[in-house]
Amino acid sequence: MWIYYDTKTGNVQRFVEKLRELREWKLEKISPGLHIRQPGHLITFTTRFGEVPESTIAFVEGNASYIKSVSSSGNRNWGRNFALAADKISVQLGVPVALKFELSGTNKDVNTFIQEIEQFII
Repeated sequence: MWIYYDTKTGNVQRFVEKLRELREWKLEKISPGLHIRQPGHLITFTTRFGEVPESTIAFVEGNASYIKSVSSSGNRNWGRNFALAADKISVQLGVPVALKFELSGTNKDVNTFIQEIEQFII
């Protein structure tokens, strides 16, 4: 299983580190110009009160056909804009939102994410 992720403040990185402890999935941080060859799941963050980060936009534009689901971190203080990046990417690509989580997520969030992603294996 491939997980592609984008992080800025470290919240998504901390979520991915919790995930690494539980599953031996391939985890790859998004970098400029990254072109993937394996289908996988995207985890990103929400910025500027509901926007998709520019680095994630660039990744999605070059790799859309490989993305099977999207998840996003956010801050519940943003109200209706909480983790809105996941919703925007979901609509753009026609893929499901696997999870929206606050900041770096809880252990329960990580387990929920694993359950959602493992549905794609069956």
